[in-house]
Amino acid sequence: MPRTEPRWVLDEDDAIEVLAYLVTAARTQVDEAAEYGPLRLLTAARRLAGLLAPRASEPTATFVRDHVEPMPELAVPRQGRDEYVARLDGLCAELGSLLAQRYVPGRSS
Repeated sequence: MPRTEPRWVLDEDDAIEVLAYLVTAARTQVDEAAEYGPLRLLTAARRLAGLLAPRASEPTATFVRDHVEPMPELAVPRQGRDEYVARLDGLCAELGSLLAQRYVPGRSS
């Protein structure tokens, strides 16, 4: 699997922040309505992306800027749910493309 030059994009404090958010969000989910699950996960993804982007490779920083940052920080809306799910599907597809470019030999997109 081809790899880029190793580079630290999170220090221990950054990683602990994301870890703490994920663990406490998991606990909170026990008592919250189910539609808050995607909200909590996207919030964690945005926090991680914000820590990652300034120190990441250009393709990763571009992915964060163009695809993660524009995602709304909302629970699954009652109205416009299909559009919201389509945006999440698009985000997943773009992430898949980034991962393929990075880790699949001979693949450029």
